[in-house]
Amino acid sequence: MAYVNTLFNNNFLEYASYVIKDRAIPHIDDGLKPVQRRILHSLFEIDDGKFHKVANVVGHCMKYHPHGDSSIYAALVGLAARDLFIDKQGNFGNILTGDEASAARYIECRVLPFAKKVLYNPELTSFEPSYDGRNQEPVTFPAKIPVILALGAEGIAVGMSTRILPHNLIEVIQAVQACLRGDEFQLFPDFPGGGLVDVSDYADGQGKVRVRAKLDTSDPKRIVIREVPFGTTTESLMQSIENAARKGSVKIQSIQDYTTEQVELEIRLARGVYAADVVDALYAFTDCEQSISANLLLIRDNKPVSMTVTEIIEYHAARLVEILKRELELEKGHLLDDLHARTLERIFIEERLYKRIEEERTQEAIVATVIEGFKPFLKEIRRAITEDDVERLLRIPIRRISRYDIDKARNEMQKIKERLETVRRHLADLVTYAIGFLDGLVSEQETLHGRRTEIASFEQVDAREVIGRNLSLRYDEATGYLGYGVHGGKELFKVNEFDRILVVRAGGTYQVIRAPEKLFVDKGMLSCGIADKDSLARKVFNVAYIDRKNGCAYLKRCRIEQYILEKTYELIPKGAQIQAVTTRDNIAAFVRYIATPRMQVTEESFSVDDFLIKSAKALGTRLSPKKVKTVRFMAADAKTVVESSGNGTKS
Repeated sequence: MAYVNTLFNNNFLEYASYVIKDRAIPHIDDGLKPVQRRILHSLFEIDDGKFHKVANVVGHCMKYHPHGDSSIYAALVGLAARDLFIDKQGNFGNILTGDEASAARYIECRVLPFAKKVLYNPELTSFEPSYDGRNQEPVTFPAKIPVILALGAEGIAVGMSTRILPHNLIEVIQAVQACLRGDEFQLFPDFPGGGLVDVSDYADGQGKVRVRAKLDTSDPKRIVIREVPFGTTTESLMQSIENAARKGSVKIQSIQDYTTEQVELEIRLARGVYAADVVDALYAFTDCEQSISANLLLIRDNKPVSMTVTEIIEYHAARLVEILKRELELEKGHLLDDLHARTLERIFIEERLYKRIEEERTQEAIVATVIEGFKPFLKEIRRAITEDDVERLLRIPIRRISRYDIDKARNEMQKIKERLETVRRHLADLVTYAIGFLDGLVSEQETLHGRRTEIASFEQVDAREVIGRNLSLRYDEATGYLGYGVHGGKELFKVNEFDRILVVRAGGTYQVIRAPEKLFVDKGMLSCGIADKDSLARKVFNVAYIDRKNGCAYLKRCRIEQYILEKTYELIPKGAQIQAVTTRDNIAAFVRYIATPRMQVTEESFSVDDFLIKSAKALGTRLSPKKVKTVRFMAADAKTVVESSGNGTKS
């Protein structure tokens, strides 16, 4: 058994680690999940400037991704929909309408130059073996921007999940610039479908936002939806509006979808209803308004870490400087190598050093002769001459020697020296160079990635206030049914479908339920009322009951402040019999005792206000040690009886 437990625990831990790190949660360095990284790696490998069939890209990516073609295809379509790294051709679906993409064999794609500029550099990329060991795939790309904030991400792993909202690319880049300068910055989500967003509770990526559709109400008899909120499509939005109309929550005549490249949902209103009267109902009862919670969870240093937007910007600002430094150092090394090679080539040809090897018969002698020939020119040569340098010179064809242009060679070397000086200047001031690099990205992309979602502040619409209380809650004592769909019995009060009702049953139990259409509660329901926080906070329940074991009467006073919806609670102890319930003030408990010989007092009255208010779980206080026949609540003047009824209390 111990072996089985160990095996199970180890296997589960390995599975959980794999799902978290290698499947569901994006990496902070390049903002990509493994499948997205493998797709881009495949596109970089096969890139020739032309479009490739998506089916071919998927097939190539299967060398790296172990989960089959359908997951690769779905991830590629989703990545292409962001119009950031992949150029697409054909029907890739529509994120506004929810239309699906065509099959992989019909559509084409290629990687955009922007992706190469901010992600691609094989010399700086760490690689690891693919799942079958036959190929090498990148661990992460050396991303120069916070890709995760521009793309957004959702993922469910074992015991954790992430939901990162997309942000505007230009604003993300500008936030990195502000961080490099030491300026303050704020970054808020931007959604491809547009709409409105309230970011007052965004909490730097760890809170929530409320999004709304953008409504055109210029015509009082119709409403046109021009932009849909994030997480919805025109199809799902229409469905939610139609469902609300069937329930009577929104009064409309019809809804039509005229969406093409731009969203256009036209809502025709019912007779006597105007646009201003319907807007709040659309926000309250349909998907025209939604609340979206963010949970910014990323892989960092091989561990899942919860971060804020500001922390990601700061991380990538420092990372950008480091990547650019490494790129410049690589370029500097390449330039020095190129300058060294061209210097040797110029001297080798101009000084005719190749003629000195005509009489040599061995490779060693040839190399030694060439190296010896360079000794008078060592001041022009920046480093030691190696056998590889000599071998490269010896491979120069005669045709090239004969056509060698001294002036052209000197000009090319001068350009290399100028670029080398520029690289050294950038290395001396990396922050300024990084800001300039980002300026170039902004000027290149700002016309393609303008903000689409308008930031606004709007009050949350209370559905209860919009719909009002227009349903009659009735209780039929003869059948024991309660609800706004009950036709017999007595009307208690008005409710709406969102109200919660507190019901006290004859058996001494109570329950908070949603306002029912028709529900059997009890043939002797003692109390029923609205269970909103304000009313419950003010309401004191006075309960009189008899303990069947000793026959004595007890009085309990309590408030019902906490509850779980639809859970049944005991208001009195088990074995007791409830006698009366009221929420009235200024009352007394009138007790009638069982008559015994020599009993002088057979009735007694107790002021309810003399007893303490306790919790709903507390026991009642015994009124008298005498056995009781009945207990009733009466007004303090002892002239009016207060009886329990289906409407709480009445006199």
